[in-house]
Amino acid sequence: MALASCAGVVYSGICRSVHLGRYRHASTTGPLINPIAYMRIFVAIATLQVKIRKQEPGDASGARYLGKNSSAIAARISSLALLEPPSPTDDRARPPPLVFSSCSSVMVPPLRSGLLRQATTCLRQNRPTPVPRVSRNAAIQRLLSTLAVLEQRDGKLNMSSLASISAAQKLGGSIHGFVAGANTKQVAEEAAKVQGLEKVIYVDNAAYDKGLPENYAPLLVDNIKKGGYTHILAGHSAFGKNLMPRVSALLDVQQLSDITGIESEDTFIRPIYAGNAILTVKTADTPKIITVRGTAFDASATEGGSASIEEGVDPKAECLTEWVGEDLAKTDRPDLATAEKVVSGGRGLKSKEEFDRLIPPLADALGAAIGASRAAVDSGFADNSLQVGQTGKNVAPQLYLCAGISGAIQHLAGMKDSKVIAAINKDADAPIFQVADVGLVGDLFELVPELTEKVKA
Repeated sequence: MALASCAGVVYSGICRSVHLGRYRHASTTGPLINPIAYMRIFVAIATLQVKIRKQEPGDASGARYLGKNSSAIAARISSLALLEPPSPTDDRARPPPLVFSSCSSVMVPPLRSGLLRQATTCLRQNRPTPVPRVSRNAAIQRLLSTLAVLEQRDGKLNMSSLASISAAQKLGGSIHGFVAGANTKQVAEEAAKVQGLEKVIYVDNAAYDKGLPENYAPLLVDNIKKGGYTHILAGHSAFGKNLMPRVSALLDVQQLSDITGIESEDTFIRPIYAGNAILTVKTADTPKIITVRGTAFDASATEGGSASIEEGVDPKAECLTEWVGEDLAKTDRPDLATAEKVVSGGRGLKSKEEFDRLIPPLADALGAAIGASRAAVDSGFADNSLQVGQTGKNVAPQLYLCAGISGAIQHLAGMKDSKVIAAINKDADAPIFQVADVGLVGDLFELVPELTEKVKA
């Protein structure tokens, strides 16, 4: 089976159908389908043994599903059946899947070879049928399919995109990647090596190169509809936050943003109130449009995968938005969002001159990126691109060292996932010490230069 024997979900007529090598759903009028060649049936049952009603010889109705024609059986079992024909071997059109509702917790996998013969024999003799079982969750995972939207810059995948692939693996089911832009076939070849991906879909068109959402969203929607995906995941980066709300609007579904955990295929966890509360969200929308916090999931390994590569659908619609240019600040230091070490300064540094005098030398000595609190940015001590927090960047380095930062909840929301947090502040009651692994109470104007010299030594 493909035949789901499972006692009781079907009448004894299915035995006759299997024996004859033919099957037709009771409500269909199309051609008969060979059940063993064409059909996989997953059936959820609450009871493993049900008396099968005897059917008169010559009944051509085939198998009937529970619920309409057998109130006695319906009272004892609630079931789900999915008919999903594999690729036909003849010229007949492949019929669409038929899905029935379920409220049970036991799932029957496809029966193979000897098990199939054993099951049909038991059904003909009206004896209990031995049915191998797997959990309902494991069976549902077989029906899921996820599209991970991959963000790339200069041919390299963004870390938040790799984290979204890891999140997709927790859902189960097949995982495909999607990338679009100029010369993306080479990017797709690199993405195919990422562990967890089964297929990488690419669209090579310079109109999508910078991820402009006005152009990218209709493209993504067309490929979502073609693939029939149940979940669409992207990193909670500027790219994902700009793109996914538009995709949700075009598909008329609600978006789930900045998730940090996955409980099931329809239940997710996300922080609210700057991380002071955790919200568990359950959604019935299909497909589910989700952005993933990159620091909440480990990035998938970029080697060891062997995904296939396929060219996606390109509507080639008129692009109303054009990329003009960008002005990036260049630095030899690690990127703040992905650095393994971060040194941050706050308003306690009192001026831009003191910030520049104390923070960069310590960061250089540690080989770290530089960050700043919102208060420091608003005071003009540091550039906005260095802001860490709810309205800045979320970081999760191996070491987060901060000086002159009191620990407002908006700042903690962006760095509390760091592996080790070290804080320097003259106020022993500062909130930052509640989350810090290492704390140093004292005058930062004396302690930071001393620490810098010791690191250099």
